[in-house]
Amino acid sequence: QLSLLEDAGFGGALLYADPCDAPGAAQLEAFMVSLNSGGDPSTPGYPSSDGIYRQNRSNLTTLLVQPVSAVLVKKLISLPEDSIRREKCVPLELPATDKKIISLNIQSVTTYKTISNVIGYLKGTVFPDRYVIIGSHHNGLNSYGGQEWASSTTVITALIEAVMLKAKRGWRPDRTMVFCSWGGTSFGNIGSYEWAEGLKRVLQRNVVAYISLHNPVKGNSTLQPVASPSLQQLAAESQSFNCMEKTKCPASNVSSVQIQGDSDYFINHLGVPAMQFSYEDVKTSENSNFLHEALFPVHPTKAEELDPSFRLHETIAKLTAQVSLRIASEPVLPLNALDIALEVQNNLKGDHLDTQQLLAVAARLRDTAELFQSDEMRPANDPKERAPVRVRMLNDVLQSLEQAPPGLYRNILYRLNERTSQFSVLLKALEHCKLHQSNETIQAALSEVLNSINSAQVYFKAGLDVFETALAGKK
Repeated sequence: QLSLLEDAGFGGALLYADPCDAPGAAQLEAFMVSLNSGGDPSTPGYPSSDGIYRQNRSNLTTLLVQPVSAVLVKKLISLPEDSIRREKCVPLELPATDKKIISLNIQSVTTYKTISNVIGYLKGTVFPDRYVIIGSHHNGLNSYGGQEWASSTTVITALIEAVMLKAKRGWRPDRTMVFCSWGGTSFGNIGSYEWAEGLKRVLQRNVVAYISLHNPVKGNSTLQPVASPSLQQLAAESQSFNCMEKTKCPASNVSSVQIQGDSDYFINHLGVPAMQFSYEDVKTSENSNFLHEALFPVHPTKAEELDPSFRLHETIAKLTAQVSLRIASEPVLPLNALDIALEVQNNLKGDHLDTQQLLAVAARLRDTAELFQSDEMRPANDPKERAPVRVRMLNDVLQSLEQAPPGLYRNILYRLNERTSQFSVLLKALEHCKLHQSNETIQAALSEVLNSINSAQVYFKAGLDVFETALAGKK
């Protein structure tokens, strides 16, 4: 949204959380938001290590941006009190006839700080070169006084303790489990970006899944599982199993909205399947991602207030452990090819754009994925059919399911929020189309999506051909 304002020639912007969207008393508070799209902005696309060349990026945008509270916004636009109805929340809106001159003076100072990550791993015994990453983050915002990172640290600490207790008894996972506590998350996921940029070639080849513990308890009303399409079935199965223990769980409602936090680089630059369980307030979970990106002051005792018995933290730990151990230990990766094709088709339904060609390609993708699922996945799930070479071949295909769309920064399989089912790249193109009164951006975005869907279909087909050739040679 800010980039659109910049393109349109705006000079400044005041960001606020509308009382109709903000949780609780958040609208009364000033807050912080990072304008950094990810990583160290002075080393775009390469790791920020000692001796590396740093570009001069004193300003991330020409737009002057200042987050403010909704209380201040009401004063600035002189909003009359009678416009606030008690029975229904009315979003703040500038009066049509009113004009205000606001002087915006921002004096930001750019400084360099050292960001530290904490990485540990438990080596796998069968596929040690395949990694399951469990990521949390620690406090990197000392001056802000918040503790939104505390829940993340609590859960991963309990998870590591439980896994290491199993390891001391002689257990080992099939695949290597990597535990990460990232630094610099609040300023644009700096720790995770720089670590992954330095190991990009290795991670792109070896990581099979990323399990996020970004902010697991930010509310206490409902469990919100979010997963890549290929991991939705696993998330739903794990949720159903744990709900038998009478925790606060609704029916299966796994979605594929864009996950926030340090999973960003793994999803959008490496094409790694990702998953996250978190407790949220229902109202907040239905809103746009802006509220998830905004950093509101958090009282040190908020975790205890939200979850005094720590039952919610316990549930998140159990769910995260269950999916992590299944991915790390099952002979065949629990990834579902058909769900990717179904997600693509759902994202094209009801679209007012002319997507007949996209629908035709999506239908072919579904047919190929269904054939792959039935011909290759089912036999491999039979212990008698688990020849080591066949399992390795199958896992190699499954691992790269979401890497098939090439050349896109943002993984097209994810939606921006629960209220939209379109591909995010098409939504962005529509916004630019309204601004510039041109269909060129739309056509380019449609071509990108078409190419991605077609590439995914070709990838599935190539996977089938590999198995047919291998089996024919064996015969």
